[in-house]
Amino acid sequence: MSCAALGDRLGASSQTASRRLQRLESADLIEREVVADGQWIALTTAGKSRLREEYADYRRLFEDDAALTLSGGVTAGAGEGRHYISLPGYNRQFEARLGYDPYPGTLNVELDEESTRNRSELAAVEGVPIDEWEDEERTYGSATCYPARLEADAGGFEPVHVIVPDRTHHDEDKIELIAPEMLRDELGLADGDEVVVEIEEA
Repeated sequence: MSCAALGDRLGASSQTASRRLQRLESADLIEREVVADGQWIALTTAGKSRLREEYADYRRLFEDDAALTLSGGVTAGAGEGRHYISLPGYNRQFEARLGYDPYPGTLNVELDEESTRNRSELAAVEGVPIDEWEDEERTYGSATCYPARLEADAGGFEPVHVIVPDRTHHDEDKIELIAPEMLRDELGLADGDEVVVEIEEA
């Protein structure tokens, strides 16, 4: 597309269209390649994620059944969840803001392809903030908890929260769940078992 053609579609000048493209490129939302008769424009991963978040916002405004549902298979974690969930600075906030003392550990779910694409819609859901805190040795990062219900072959369980640390080593295709009980025992879950996570508003 040329800047002139884009300007016509936007009802703006080609200079304005060019500036908008430059801003989108600077924000890493698009990438551009100039060719003889214009430029190729492609959305980046961050650009697609931003559009999905906006789409989720509109769905929540105009559709009654626009709840976010993520599905995938239970997978083994690295064991770090057990340590962090038990730390007093987090534990006090969980009890006060979530209403329960979580089981010391997380249930890890590897999302299927469609849910991995939809995961970015979490940003449009109101979550429960967990603040950063510090002790004598270090500062511990903040996180957001999203109320949910977990469904498996053996039945459902709630309350459950999807916990998303602001700093995480997990890829977009994985989520972690906390709950007042050990979910593997409560629902008889083993690695590979399929589960569905129904996200709710805080």
